[in-house]
Amino acid sequence: MRIGVPKETKPSEFRVGLTPTSVAELNAAGHEIWVQSNAGKSIGFDDQQYLQAGAKVVDRDAAFTPELVVKVKEPCLEECARLNSNQILFTYLHLAAARPQAEALMASGCAAIAYETVEDPQGRLPLLTPMSEVAGRMSIQVGAQALLKSSGGRGTLLGGVPGVMPGKVVILGGGMAGTNAAYMAVGMQADVTIIDKSVERLRTLSAEFAGRAKVLMACRETISTQVEAADLVIGAALIPGASAPKLIDRELLARMLPGSVVVDISIDQGGCFESSRPTTHQAPTFVEQGVVHYCVTNMPGGVARTATQALNNVTLPYVLKLAELGLQGAFASDAGFAKGLNVRDGQICHAAVATALAEKQIKAA
Repeated sequence: MRIGVPKETKPSEFRVGLTPTSVAELNAAGHEIWVQSNAGKSIGFDDQQYLQAGAKVVDRDAAFTPELVVKVKEPCLEECARLNSNQILFTYLHLAAARPQAEALMASGCAAIAYETVEDPQGRLPLLTPMSEVAGRMSIQVGAQALLKSSGGRGTLLGGVPGVMPGKVVILGGGMAGTNAAYMAVGMQADVTIIDKSVERLRTLSAEFAGRAKVLMACRETISTQVEAADLVIGAALIPGASAPKLIDRELLARMLPGSVVVDISIDQGGCFESSRPTTHQAPTFVEQGVVHYCVTNMPGGVARTATQALNNVTLPYVLKLAELGLQGAFASDAGFAKGLNVRDGQICHAAVATALAEKQIKAA
């Protein structure tokens, strides 16, 4: 199979769909890979490395012509227009919060598979996991930076110093992103509280952190009490394929400490703070009601080399499966992979995405 790897166009997005190492594996399996020139140059993967791995380096038009197109971020409208009914797109999509892209992909007729809704046999999200790990760890770094007085924050040091209380970090959601945020915050010696709605997950987190982080059951009163006293709030709530739940409304935001910070990891799915709106790495924050908001939609793009390598570690087996077996064969062999299909034949075919987009007709995958 021919596989195309276009260069990402989202602002400050330097990740690339396939590394030279992944290209070499695909080439050894007999597949032909067309990589857009300079697709990975900014993170140390130059055209010569791709050529040595067996790829063909092509222009942008050619990179979008193969049967399978592998990207990182959701396609812009111009990219959607390049696709057709004979192609498979494999990338992050986050369509629940992106109606224009959803409609454009439907119009193209392509089969669009979303990394974020692929499941493993245990029902976990293996292609979302590495980016959740990255975003979770980054959230504490960027949150600590935003808390600096020079950044508009309260001027709080998360770890405190002897004789001074540490900063209070509240993490909404104890999944992969939230857990990794907690690891970083605990490592910085902050006062950490994780809030989740699953008793089973809270038991796991309690044992995992062994008192280094507090764990609380999610309810309106608990969230309100904890958030009002927090220096840094991490939004890490996730409903696979669907819009993120709104956990902090503007009324609660108004009661937060002046100069406190919220980091919305869930912004790709619409965000879990009512006041959130997408930002970029060039202008990552804004202030509303005295609270600093960090809502960058491609957080892992800030550490693009690490993120690309981590992503390829988990996506390559699925790319190989698609290349070897085609769409139907790959899905027949792996029911969890089939749950990644979001768009096909002009229809939304993932129930949670369809609900979020208020689609009336849902076609079974």
